[in-house]
Amino acid sequence: MKKNIVLIGFMGSGKSLIARELAKRLNTKVVSTDDMAQQRAGQTIQEIFGSKGEAYFRNLEHDIIKEISPLGIVIDCGGGVVLHKENLKLLKANGIVFYLQATPEVIFQRIKNEKHRPLLKGPDPLGCIKELYQQRLPLYTQADYTIDANDASIEGPVVEIIKKIGIRG
Repeated sequence: MKKNIVLIGFMGSGKSLIARELAKRLNTKVVSTDDMAQQRAGQTIQEIFGSKGEAYFRNLEHDIIKEISPLGIVIDCGGGVVLHKENLKLLKANGIVFYLQATPEVIFQRIKNEKHRPLLKGPDPLGCIKELYQQRLPLYTQADYTIDANDASIEGPVVEIIKKIGIRG
């Protein structure tokens, strides 16, 4: 694979599951920016945010994007990767960027029982998701393609991405 397949979107949109399946079908490597950040920091994302702050995490994430963007792999990006203005430029320069779009309500249903999500700790988690979603939407829609990821199955998005890149998996 010459270009990366890059998946962006809000938490709970299916990026990790779809990335792993794409990598399997295309016989290539998958890298999760969140996993790499946690490995480098020796902490969970929640712990990084709590001890070092969001700015530290976003800079760490940016360093990871610079490192992995030329590799020709499947990249599973954290939900906030688009917040650093240079990340999307780097990802688009070396890859095809797919925005996995799922509604805030679908996202909430998928993640409501996950204890590691800081957004879910407040009094109105769905309201918080909707607010962040609207803030990030203009950045997400700068992707090369938008893929509907509202369905519970990952098959549809995987097949659609493979068709878009012109490779049969």
